[in-house]
Amino acid sequence: MNKNNNNLLRKGISTICNLDLTDLQWLQASLPVKDGGLGVCRVSLLASSAFLASATATDTLQQQLLLRSSIAGTTDASVSMVRDCRTGPAATKQSTWDRAVTALERNGDQQPEQRHRQSSAADSYTSPHSSDWLHTLPLPGCGLRLDDCAIHIVAGLRLGALEPHQCPCEAPVDARGLHGLSCRGGNGRSARRHSLNDLVWRAMAKADIPALKEPSGLLRTDGKRPGGVTLLPWKQRKCVTWDVTVSDTLAQSYVHETSQTSGAAAEAAAERKRNKYLSFTQSYFLFQSRLIQWEL
Repeated sequence: MNKNNNNLLRKGISTICNLDLTDLQWLQASLPVKDGGLGVCRVSLLASSAFLASATATDTLQQQLLLRSSIAGTTDASVSMVRDCRTGPAATKQSTWDRAVTALERNGDQQPEQRHRQSSAADSYTSPHSSDWLHTLPLPGCGLRLDDCAIHIVAGLRLGALEPHQCPCEAPVDARGLHGLSCRGGNGRSARRHSLNDLVWRAMAKADIPALKEPSGLLRTDGKRPGGVTLLPWKQRKCVTWDVTVSDTLAQSYVHETSQTSGAAAEAAAERKRNKYLSFTQSYFLFQSRLIQWEL
């Protein structure tokens, strides 16, 4: 029965995401969202933890029911052995037992030859808000609904299930499709940057703060412009400027740092932005930098 249910879940996920999942990819998809999966847990993965949580929570009731029974003194030895590892109220919660099981499953998904990249990906998955898109309500009126094509792409990126091919810039693209997130020949980064910048500008408008996107004529030596500036003084007779930067944590230039420290790509980009806009502090109040790490 468990095998049939697992096969049914796997077939459903493959159909929805338009992917032909391998055993390893299905293993990752069945992990919890916070561990880099899609949150569609396999029945076999939940069976043991559900049983142990139930057995622990009903232990007192079992003893009362079996008080005068001939088997009152008998206990499943395997349950007792495992249950000794968890005590207290937490032992009655299935999530407590799930952590140990998912940890073993997640560690089995690592590939030694890609240690740095896998470690960086794991940090990305567990970073705050990196998987919020999987919990977002699909409300078209708020622009929160992903179309079918977007679902296919983001699921493929998360599971490393894309079709290997060669990028127009002649760089090889593997099944994880990470090159496309930082390819200089693509327009994805620019589109994301403009979308996020527009979001900040609209937030200013909602707060009745007049602002201008990408103003010209500000103090810049290279001719480029920041993301926006308020038209009225914010504090101390100075206006506020902001900018948006999208960093790919799994880009080849960042992998070494992000595999050791979560958020290293964003911190590096923030430092570059602060140095670039250093001269702004004389005329504008504390240049605000909004940095987004591109997470899978």
